[in-house]
Amino acid sequence: MTRKEQLQSIVNKGSENETKTSQLVEEIIFIEEQLVKLKELPFIVVSSKNPGIQKATPASKQYKELLQQYNNCLRLLFRITGEMDGAEEESPLRKWLKERTGVSDHE
Repeated sequence: MTRKEQLQSIVNKGSENETKTSQLVEEIIFIEEQLVKLKELPFIVVSSKNPGIQKATPASKQYKELLQQYNNCLRLLFRITGEMDGAEEESPLRKWLKERTGVSDHE
């Protein structure tokens, strides 16, 4: 089973999801392939004169950006398919604010 088939089997519990998510699945697969390629490259360059001096490579910066996009795409995919219903917990800051003010989200 290919990665595309795996993702589509998760997504396609209902036929309406297939049309909504087909492009998103393609993007996720593309980003996964790019992340694998970037993992093969060095992420840090160490100075030959002073090993204490290190710099992040463009590959590490690109990896970080793509990983963020990948995570955002997965969140969107799960929201579209309903996989995250109720999974997002209220933030501690919102809980604290509600306790202090007695205000709810729906007021």
